[in-house]
Amino acid sequence: MLRTAGGVDGRPLMTDVLSVSGLFEGGEDIAVARELARTFLADAQAAHGVTVTESAAGAVELVVSELVTNARKHAPGPCLLTLEVLGDAVEVSVWDSNPALPAVHAPDPTRIGQHGLEIVMALGQSFAVHREPVGKRVTAVVALADGIPGTPAGRGEPQKGEGRAGPALGAPDHGR
Repeated sequence: MLRTAGGVDGRPLMTDVLSVSGLFEGGEDIAVARELARTFLADAQAAHGVTVTESAAGAVELVVSELVTNARKHAPGPCLLTLEVLGDAVEVSVWDSNPALPAVHAPDPTRIGQHGLEIVMALGQSFAVHREPVGKRVTAVVALADGIPGTPAGRGEPQKGEGRAGPALGAPDHGR
């Protein structure tokens, strides 16, 4: 007889997880990372009925491009991209081996370049940086449909153990 473990109120403890990961080591892999995101979202929509608007797919691709580019540019070795559907959003997570936390510069329309994390935070519902035993993990959650309410990234308070990009993110946290 097949039995499943029950959770609270008879709901299952585990549900199906819809995710994909890719390991990237070279600059040319940034285009491959964007293609992985595009294919993952198309498959999620076609095979699992996940609603993904064209503008949301473009936002996810841009977030993937920015985060993988930053990891490849600022960290030695490979980076790991993970995409996971979380209800009506997708979590984009990039791990790299560099323990230094990213800094977001104050908006400056005259600055050329270094606007990547500003873009990621503008497109996401949330943004967080997690210290890992080796390196860090940068995560953004992006809505998969237009008009889904959510807090723009960088506006809410980080959870315990998380950092939020900002002027003081690279400063020591002294156990906070």
